[in-house]
Amino acid sequence: MHFDRRSFIRSTSLGLGSLALPKDIFSITGQTEKKLGIALVGLGSYSAGRLAPALQETEYIKLTGIVTGTPEKAKDWAEKYHIKTENIYTYENYDSIKDNPEIDVVYIVLPNGMHAEYTIRGAQAGKHVICEKPMANSVRECEEMIAACKKAGVKLQIGYRLLYEPNNMEMERICREKEYGDIRAVESSNAFYARDDWDNWRFHHELAGGGPLMDMGVYSIHGVRHAMGSEPVAITAQSFNTRKEKFTDIEETLYWQMYFDSGVVANCMTSYSARAGHLQVHTDQASYRLEPAFGYGPLKLMVKGEEVKIPHTNHQAVQMDAFARNILDNTEVVASGTEGLNDLKVIEAIYKAAKSGEKVMV
Repeated sequence: MHFDRRSFIRSTSLGLGSLALPKDIFSITGQTEKKLGIALVGLGSYSAGRLAPALQETEYIKLTGIVTGTPEKAKDWAEKYHIKTENIYTYENYDSIKDNPEIDVVYIVLPNGMHAEYTIRGAQAGKHVICEKPMANSVRECEEMIAACKKAGVKLQIGYRLLYEPNNMEMERICREKEYGDIRAVESSNAFYARDDWDNWRFHHELAGGGPLMDMGVYSIHGVRHAMGSEPVAITAQSFNTRKEKFTDIEETLYWQMYFDSGVVANCMTSYSARAGHLQVHTDQASYRLEPAFGYGPLKLMVKGEEVKIPHTNHQAVQMDAFARNILDNTEVVASGTEGLNDLKVIEAIYKAAKSGEKVMV
């Protein structure tokens, strides 16, 4: 299978199943090629280590602004990425970004508990918004974010980079087309072993909205939903904590089961005290497995015990380029706000089921 990067970006931005389109497809629309400007809102490790470097590889969008509360970061980033002084904002003057024509998109890379506020304020400023996953801390916040973007007439993308990643796309295609028969069982785990940095916002409920489910487990939820091609109807869940001195207001480990109308039950796990990252589907004729399934580096898809050779892409660059094409061509966003909302519905059901010990309808 041949993958052309430009064609791949355009196919994913259109939400099409194929991975290659004619290179002159956009000549039909009469669109003039343009690089949009993006401002990163929050300059933590993901912005510094992944997003900013990826924006040096993008074809349709470029880094033109930053929003930070740390003057030292502002100075360093301005020098490193040649950002104009007038394109540097603080959280206090963030709303004035509406007057800056060099910024078309804001990317919210803040703690989960701040996603809703800064997405809504970005939309009200007339900017298209990318918001990191999970979309927010509650279903209600997700609905408010979607409504704000709709009212402002701007597009919203959630940072589900794997919806644009070839191995995950191929897994979804195999499932959707029932290439090896009907799905009979699904399992997924995503976890890492937390050792230090306990002051990090991820370990505090108010900012994170929960524990590893909000950080790592959301990948398994999303992966299972797309493998199944449908939404779960009910949830059961079990939570436990083996390091009570470390995890005082969030869960350490969660197991949960997603029940589907087809009768399939997906079994999933997430934890801050384990190491895992896979998605496996069992069908009438075969099993296929993504492992690693959710990381930033090269991922691997195994079908019937054989690796499917798919070249690695820069996940963040492809994701942001796809969103830029959605804006330029006025097409539907693949990783839409609805995707984030549906995951939060499952997350809320998981927490409710783990607390009650009962099956919870989604």
